[in-house]
This record gives sequence, C-alpha cells and structure tokens, in this order.
Amino acid sequence: MLTSFASFGSPPTDEDLSQLEKSPQYDIANKRFDNSEPGVLETLEAVSKDWKGILKFFSPGGERSPSEPMPQGVPDMTAFAQSNGNAQLIWFGHSSLLLRMAEKNILIDPMFSKNASPIPFTVTRYQAPVLDLTQLPNIDYIVISHDHYDHLDMKTVQYFSDKQTQFIVPIGIGSYLRGWGIPADRITELDWWQTTQRENIEFVCTPARHFSGRSFAKKNPTLWASWVIKDTKQTIYYSGDSGYAGHFKEIGEKYGPFDLAILENGQYNNRWRAVHLMPEEAAQAYFDLKAEMLIPIHWAMFELSMHTWYQPGMEIAAQAKEHGINLVTPKIGETVIIDGTSQGSPWWQQWVDPKRPVEWYAEKVN
Repeated sequence: MLTSFASFGSPPTDEDLSQLEKSPQYDIANKRFDNSEPGVLETLEAVSKDWKGILKFFSPGGERSPSEPMPQGVPDMTAFAQSNGNAQLIWFGHSSLLLRMAEKNILIDPMFSKNASPIPFTVTRYQAPVLDLTQLPNIDYIVISHDHYDHLDMKTVQYFSDKQTQFIVPIGIGSYLRGWGIPADRITELDWWQTTQRENIEFVCTPARHFSGRSFAKKNPTLWASWVIKDTKQTIYYSGDSGYAGHFKEIGEKYGPFDLAILENGQYNNRWRAVHLMPEEAAQAYFDLKAEMLIPIHWAMFELSMHTWYQPGMEIAAQAKEHGINLVTPKIGETVIIDGTSQGSPWWQQWVDPKRPVEWYAEKVN
C-alpha cells in the first residue's frame, strides 16, 4: 500500500511554480497547464460525469484482452547494438519503445511494471515484458511524454536511479523524478518548442493535446508533450498521447519530413477523442507530419478502452490500405530498422472473426 501512495509522486510544489508560471502553457489563474485549443479540459470534465459511459467502461466482455498470449519477438541486443547507419527500434507494447540512434540507446515512455495504476491488481498488462530491465543495454537517455501511469512508471524510473541515464521530460515532471531518486543534474525539463542537443542527437519538445495528473488531488500539474528526435541522418516523431489538432501540421512544417512517425492509435473512443487519436485521425496526422513510415502504438498491452484489444491494429491497417500509408506493425519485441523498407505483419489477424459485421466494432468506440 505504501508503494501505491509513493507512485502518486511529488507534483510540482511552490518552489517549482515560479518556473512553471513562465510557460505560455501554464494557466496561472487556475494553477494548471492547459492546451492551446480552448475547452479541451472542460470536455474531459463532462466525460468524467457521463455515468452511462462509465458503466459501459466497467462492463465485462468484448474481447478487450487476448484469449492467449500475443506473438512476440526475442530481442537480440547484440545485433541491436550493431550500427548499420539507420536508426533501429524495438516496441515493447503499448507506448514503450527502445530506440537506437547515433549509437545511443533511448528509452521512450518505458513501462515495465505489472500494473499501470496506483491500485494493485488493476490495469494489469496482458503479458510479461519481453525483456527484464536487467536485460536492457546501457540506456543513455529516457524520454517521457507525460505523467500518466502507463507512460511514467515509478518502479521503472527507480531502477535507473543509480545509473548514469539522463532523463529528458516536459516541464514539471522533474519533481516526480527527483522524488523517486533521480539526481537533479540528470534531468532536463523542456517546454514546447524548446530543444536540447546531446552529442549528435537533438531532442525537441513539441506540442500535444492531452492532460496530466497522477491523483485526484491536483489536475494538470505538469506539461504533456510529443517529441522530435533527430540525428545528422534521420528524424523521428513520437506523438505521446494526443487528440488531433493543428500541431501535427505545424510540427510537420517545422521539422518534417519525418523518416518515421510513431503515433498513438489505441485506447480511443468518440467520448474522449479530444485527447486521443481515432484511427482516421492517426492516418491524417501521418500526412500532416509528412512521414515516410508509420508505427502505431498505445495498444496491445493494457485494457484502457472499450474496443477489442486488436481493433487498433485492424483499423489502422484498413486506413493504410485505403490511403496508401507505409504502415509498419512489428510484433512486440521485434526489431525494426528505420530504412523505409520494413513492413511487419498483421499478427493480430488470428483473433479477428471475418464474419463479424463492421457495426459490432463501431459500437465499441461510441
């Protein structure tokens, strides 16, 4: 139980607020971060009071988790370390990724715990991680998109407390990291459009449309973000969690074209599309960003919505076929080389009932 309380973390205190208040994203009157578009947080408040939707969310059934283990690759860390001139990536399920770029290892939103929740036995992962934390290579950088439990995991962070790993995060999140044992000199906090250069890699904190908070005590205490990660050869975009808005096109104009867009495509529903991408919106974001390749994430590990667990893969594949998207759908643990030729496979297809009407799936996201 003490661990559960500790996982709430230490949100920014009065000592931090003088810095946070300088951010254009910070609403001083309401003491919270906000989105560029008005009304997003108010929309979320309305959703939180929609009892019909809440009851539907907690109703059992609907194939929201796999009936048998998902197929997965076995990461070869020796091969992963070999430089071939192109970035490489391993997806660990949901939004956790290991990126190798410019001979550096970058963990993105690593979540290796059993539960993405402060409450034991809730939001449990479908299957164990393909690698234990101790089996990872030396990690140079950890990039965090926002403070929600499925993206910022206390136990994973604490594992790196005695390492030399540098953390690059949106402003405000440093308070959590310091509370969990990460020294301040290993934390870089950035606002939207700010950058940090690390040897041959540039990290750019870019906008997203979402929200933050790890308890009901304080809402939106830290900033949320997407990220541009680029070296001298390639540029990669990571969406974090975000609803569809004009920032995708703006980022595409400023930093595109992208060799790869890693886009949220899962845990969506029409009720909360203000802060999560629907599959057709992920497809549009791919074009807005001027991306050469798309890897869909934020699915296949936790039950956080009402759609079937495999529906995100099925629906983004349909979008890719219709609109000519270069879609890459790796199995969990499978290495993808970012060279424009990787494809992946519809590995979830064995769970799909070909006789099931489209309307059945549509009902899951309404």
